[in-house]
Amino acid sequence: MRNRDLTVGAFLIAGVLLFSIGIFLIGSQRKTFSRSFEVYAEFADLNGLIKGAKVQVAGSGAGEVTDILVPGSPDAPFRIRLRIEERFHSMVRADSIVIIATEGVIGDKFVQIRPGSAQVAEAVPGSTLPSKVGLDISQMIEKSAGLLDETSNTIITTSQKLNGTLDAATTTVRNANDLIVGLKEGKGTAGMLLRDEATATRIRQTVASIQDTADSLNHTAKTADALVSDLNNRQLGQKADELLSSAHDATENVRATTGQIRQTVSATLGPNVQGVDAATSIRETMTNLNQASENMVEDTEAVKHSVFLRGYFKRQGYFNLTRLSADEYRKNKLFSAPRNQREWLSGSDLFQADADHTESLSATGKARIDGVVTSWAGSHGASPLILEGYAANGTTADQMSVARTRALMVREYIRRRYRLDGQTIVVEPLGSQPPAGLDRDQWDGISVLLLSSTRR
Repeated sequence: MRNRDLTVGAFLIAGVLLFSIGIFLIGSQRKTFSRSFEVYAEFADLNGLIKGAKVQVAGSGAGEVTDILVPGSPDAPFRIRLRIEERFHSMVRADSIVIIATEGVIGDKFVQIRPGSAQVAEAVPGSTLPSKVGLDISQMIEKSAGLLDETSNTIITTSQKLNGTLDAATTTVRNANDLIVGLKEGKGTAGMLLRDEATATRIRQTVASIQDTADSLNHTAKTADALVSDLNNRQLGQKADELLSSAHDATENVRATTGQIRQTVSATLGPNVQGVDAATSIRETMTNLNQASENMVEDTEAVKHSVFLRGYFKRQGYFNLTRLSADEYRKNKLFSAPRNQREWLSGSDLFQADADHTESLSATGKARIDGVVTSWAGSHGASPLILEGYAANGTTADQMSVARTRALMVREYIRRRYRLDGQTIVVEPLGSQPPAGLDRDQWDGISVLLLSSTRR
């Protein structure tokens, strides 16, 4: 009997001991017996978070969700209570952020607490920490799918527009090729002028012939006027009446003939219905022909500068100034050759500055430019007019900028003032340093250069 009681007692003691050990192990795993503190966080959407979920601080297991308080209205957030081990208290600050995260791609939800700033005090137990909505995988997949759809639609639309643009560009290139081929073969008016030197020669001969004819007509008109004046001064009509009084009929015939001659001369040299005499009409005709010739020269120069024919004229010896850098320009002896015409215009004479230090052409500067252009009027047209811009103050970049602005300002004035084609006026900013060989180490202003027509 005694042995049985001992057995039952031993069994009870062993059961109590095992139960105590189990409780201890479970409590130890759940951090029940460790020192801890509690804080709160609020979320509008829990995203599947449940009571008992893990709590991590900086990625380390630090506690669990002990309670989830359901809001009393749809506008109020969920309030969750977090139990965190005391040893993590130094990392949980008042500005620590609470986030609901997911383990892996489709794992359980847990609470992630980011460590706060060292300058902020530790979170007070029972306080509410700021929260932030974490990235939900399903939402990310949904947004990614929408983004892919939009990207696909954009690519399709762009592809359609690009195909249309390429078709238009192909058509334009074909038309340009046909135009260039036609010009090279001498087709059309422009092609004939470019290819047939005889046509240009005939035009020059025609203009010269018209000029000679106008000179002859002027001489004839002066001779006729002198003849009529001489007849009037001599009073030959009155003397004829006295000498031929017996032949009245003959006198009347002579008078009629003289009147007809005067009428013919007056009708020939007199003004037309618009009040313009013959000499003026001939001069206007010559002016129009000269203008047409100048326009033809300008058109030919414009064709030389065009994108499609630049290569053709380069092979013919035409010099393209737009491809030269400032250093290449200074080293090229073509621009410092003595046969060129050059005028140096000082910046103090050409420009005036306002209160904002913005330069503009002065009246004296315009007069200086007019003097240069009018003195070269007979030479311009066969060669390009080059405006070299200079500025002596500031850094190298500042000098180049001011030099370009000055040259463009003078170019625009000449183009508007004299109605010249802007493509025959070249702008070349050179900072403060002129080309070599001009006996000038520095300049501040503009240098107007007309290349000699012998180099073509």
